[in-house]
Amino acid sequence: MQEFTQQTFTEERALFHTIDARISDSVFDVGESPLKECRKLDIDTTLFRYKYPLWYCKDVSLKNCTLFDMARAGIWYTDNVSIEDTVIEAPKNIRKADGVTLKNVSFPNAAETLWNCNNVTMENVFAKGDYFAFNTNNIKADNFTLVGNYSFDGTKNMELRNSKLLSKDAFWNTENVTVYDSEINGEYLGWHSKNLRLVNCKISGTQPLCYAHDLMMENCTMADDCDLAFEYSSVQATINSPIRSVKNPRTGSIIAESFGTIILDENLKVP
Repeated sequence: MQEFTQQTFTEERALFHTIDARISDSVFDVGESPLKECRKLDIDTTLFRYKYPLWYCKDVSLKNCTLFDMARAGIWYTDNVSIEDTVIEAPKNIRKADGVTLKNVSFPNAAETLWNCNNVTMENVFAKGDYFAFNTNNIKADNFTLVGNYSFDGTKNMELRNSKLLSKDAFWNTENVTVYDSEINGEYLGWHSKNLRLVNCKISGTQPLCYAHDLMMENCTMADDCDLAFEYSSVQATINSPIRSVKNPRTGSIIAESFGTIILDENLKVP
């Protein structure tokens, strides 16, 4: 194994096609694509200050690292990457990757992050930014906190636990998503979803869960601002709170403590 310790790299493609290496206490400064096409990298306590640091790589571990703002588009087309105890300040990170593990990771500028990936595990992750995890499939997440709209658009096969989302238009166009013991705050939740299942969740925001197919809700609560819910949806729901208003659900059963208004008007679609 090659060892790189306490070094500063400034050249473009500084360690291009490096295989089986440990990099520690180092800095990747100005110089694009320093670790392009690398394999078997163990990176610890290292700073990334410039663009495209990890592209077309495999079998990469990052611990105690920092990707600064200019390290944007930093981890693309890279498979089997594990990131732990790391801050990723750069936006547009982690694209088209297969096999991503994130533990104790912070994304303070997560705009357009984790797009078109597959097989993702997240534990104790914080992200702030819009369009998080667009078209990313096979996700397992625990203790995830998100501040940002349009999250998980197009996601398939996801299990989310013990999390908090402040996210308008979350879970649009998703398929086979289950959320346990979580809080979801934001308008227009889960439109056009298929097989969205919410268990022991707290929901807030206007017009939630419309145009949903085979929606299931178990032991959930809905805040007073959850009005005009379930429009044109097929739904089986047990709600442990009042619901302010329900509008033109398509088919199914909705059980709640009480209903403020039930709207079944001339625009109701035949089940």
